[in-house]
Amino acid sequence: MTVIIRMRDVSWARGGRMILRDINWEVKEGEQWAILGLNGSGKTSLLNIVTGYQYPTRGEVEVLGYRFGQASLPEMRRHIGFVSSALDQFHDTLQTETVEDVIVSGKFATIGLYDAVTREDRDQAEALMESFRLQAVKGKRYATLSQGEKRKTLIARALMANPKLLILDEPTVGLDLLAREEILALIGQIVTQPCHLLYVTHYIEEIVDSITHVLLLQDGRILAAGQKEEVLTDERLSEAFRLPIRVHWEDGRPWVSIGR
Repeated sequence: MTVIIRMRDVSWARGGRMILRDINWEVKEGEQWAILGLNGSGKTSLLNIVTGYQYPTRGEVEVLGYRFGQASLPEMRRHIGFVSSALDQFHDTLQTETVEDVIVSGKFATIGLYDAVTREDRDQAEALMESFRLQAVKGKRYATLSQGEKRKTLIARALMANPKLLILDEPTVGLDLLAREEILALIGQIVTQPCHLLYVTHYIEEIVDSITHVLLLQDGRILAAGQKEEVLTDERLSEAFRLPIRVHWEDGRPWVSIGR
């Protein structure tokens, strides 16, 4: 079975402080992962290593067959789609772009279009807009969209380059309930493509049926990793989130309540 991500004895330190410690983790072909943990548990640092923007202090990392220290990390990143609040730094440029131009720019990993766009590129963007129910906002400026429409546009943009790995870092933050459920419904479509998902969230109920595995982090270490039914137990979640948590399942999706 093909290994999509492999980390062996990975640690990462900053300013003399150990942020990640002894990470041993594999994502295999066909697995779709959620990453959970409190703020400060190491989620962002882990993503920065996966995308090659941070290099581990020690340990071995391989992503999509690219072994760190032996392969081109810029080349590796061409196969990774990434949606996170980090894109907010390009807010001013995005505001003036049309929805379809924002989506097409994902092919070139740019904010704004600076390369020649083919008819095939436009057709692919149209197909993504249809799949994500964005036809009604075709031709509109990004600035005029609702928060849910903006988020769907950015996910479509990330898929424009046909990534082998898609990272969604808290994609529902700031959305209302309807917009959140629309984003979660897209996950089922995404995983039917030849694309593997890392879904980072604080909200356990966002782990929908199509997400198969969970990585649970605590204080820079892996508390548990594996199939979601085995990881998302009352005991482990209570330990990770430092609250008395109870889990119940509906249609393959976990829901939690807080005990006293």
